[in-house]
Amino acid sequence: MAFVGREEELAVFNAALYGGGCSVLYVHGPGGIGKSALLRRFAHEAAMAERPVSMVEGRMLEPAASELVFRDANAVLLVDNFERVQGLEGWLRERFLPRVPMGALVVIAGRNPPDMRWQADPGWAGALAVLPLRDLRAGDAKALMNSSGVPAELREPLLAFAGGHPLALLLGAAVAVKDGGGGRRWMPNQDVVATLLDQLVGELPSVAHRHALEICAHAYMTTEDLLRAALPEDAGRLFRWLRRLPFVESSSLGLFPHDVVRELLEADLRWRDPEGYAVMHDRIHAHLAERVRTASDVDVPGAVAALLYLHRGNEAPADFHGRHDEGEFHEEALRQEDVGTLLRVATAAEGAASADCAAFWAERRPEAFRLYRRTETGELVAFSAWLRLAELDEQELTADPIVAMAWAHARATTPLRAGEHLAVSRLWALPPYRGNSPVTDLIQWRVIGNCLRAERMAWSYIEIRHPNQAWVEHYGMRDISEQPRLGDDAYALLVHDWRAVPTRAWLERMNQLLGSPSATTAKLAVLSQAEFAEAVRKALRQLSRLDALAASPLTRTRLIAERAGQDPATALGDLLRQAIDDLREDPRSLKFHRALSVTFLRSTPTQELAAERLGLPFTTYRRHLTAGIERVCADLWHRELYGTNAPAYRST
Repeated sequence: MAFVGREEELAVFNAALYGGGCSVLYVHGPGGIGKSALLRRFAHEAAMAERPVSMVEGRMLEPAASELVFRDANAVLLVDNFERVQGLEGWLRERFLPRVPMGALVVIAGRNPPDMRWQADPGWAGALAVLPLRDLRAGDAKALMNSSGVPAELREPLLAFAGGHPLALLLGAAVAVKDGGGGRRWMPNQDVVATLLDQLVGELPSVAHRHALEICAHAYMTTEDLLRAALPEDAGRLFRWLRRLPFVESSSLGLFPHDVVRELLEADLRWRDPEGYAVMHDRIHAHLAERVRTASDVDVPGAVAALLYLHRGNEAPADFHGRHDEGEFHEEALRQEDVGTLLRVATAAEGAASADCAAFWAERRPEAFRLYRRTETGELVAFSAWLRLAELDEQELTADPIVAMAWAHARATTPLRAGEHLAVSRLWALPPYRGNSPVTDLIQWRVIGNCLRAERMAWSYIEIRHPNQAWVEHYGMRDISEQPRLGDDAYALLVHDWRAVPTRAWLERMNQLLGSPSATTAKLAVLSQAEFAEAVRKALRQLSRLDALAASPLTRTRLIAERAGQDPATALGDLLRQAIDDLREDPRSLKFHRALSVTFLRSTPTQELAAERLGLPFTTYRRHLTAGIERVCADLWHRELYGTNAPAYRST
């Protein structure tokens, strides 16, 4: 098999080989990354330099290896698989290597990085070079694959699976050549998956350790609190174990495994234990959805990215590959000194008419803006505004046709109810940063976070020049029929009704999409206050008839949707009975409770008989009954708007 790439590592070795570098090289990297192949190439280079070479396994380091390296100051000693005797690292550093004569060269290769005490010892400064071995570069990976005789139609899917991991490429290539066809849908079979897992991961200490590693593979980043949410027992101990694995890396956001290891663990668990996979996914999903809701404002995009990453197997629009840290763009709030730059970017991005809109909202709603800069240079390349609107004045309607059209659409469809608002997302991005790019991903995560964290938002509208249909469908939005215009440019407005499909239902739909691309979510009924009150009055009269309650529009409201797991008609009946019973908690409402209880809970056939049973004049009974019904309507309307966990409405 041809040796490809590794020019930088070869340069370090050759410098040491000819006396211009260090005397000890420490090569480390995960299994299958090419350490042994590199050592064989080092041996070839040393032989070409006419230096005596000895290559040994780690467990044979003493005494066989020492004979040549101690006898000949020109010798080159290559130690492979050092992880098998990692416990000897202190002896190697403190006793073995100091005895090696000047001029000799020692290379150590293993899965684990060197102990920090190497760097803490000033005696090793300049004498030790550490070479972390990574994936092959894209061109080198293609060269290795091509040398294996992989058919042209299989090269792209093989590279997508293996990336630059040499062992994965070689095993996948062997299977691909043997299988022949398969086209763009080729995937490694379970034999390849099992073989690679044995080579890269090996035996695990326990079932709990395996579950921890599977969680690490499924989540974008693994922190100890995420591990605790999905695997409560021994989370701290298991997290410490994960971070020491040679194929698991750390970033400021948490732990993540090598891409090939991640894909192998995912494929193996989904094939081996689909039910266990689903349980794990749901636990992680619930934890990350709650994190989106509770994260600080600055952490919202990252929290959304972590949540959406769980859906990467369902063609989620954003590309996460390689983004294991802060990224090449960052987000910040608008400052007064940024306004001039913002307007120049808006003009360059969208033209003068759009820049006028940006100037208008920057003056009126500066808190709505987020700026996106290149991390390295600080250059402003895009900005967005999230405009929360409960009402609009004439000047605002005139200043921005996009916002005006969103407002008109909401009023013509299902208008805002008391205390509700709509939101309009506006975006300005320089041409090179439009479409599928890291900065638009960051903006997208902010928009989704705004939607999932909003309180009492009825509608969201996202302005976009060229909507991606897959993006629209994936996130359950639709394009309104009319297109607003700014100057000569037409825009699309993507809309979502959060009363018809609230955040909980939206997240459930996303989860369903992971297993079923055709999954749909039933929309909730969005009633006006008058329609809602009339439905409550009718449902009270039909409280004893489950079939009649099943036909009530109330069964399709937020009130019932939040009572998951119950039959809608039964849930509605329980809710009405509870609303009547709650009136007993207020001494001023006891008379209302008695009137409602006798009339609706005891199924009294006539109101005259109900008044007689209460010992009240009929007009007094009617007054109590009417007031009680109004209180129940107000209480349930309050919960419809604010959620079923909100305190019950109480009149003053």
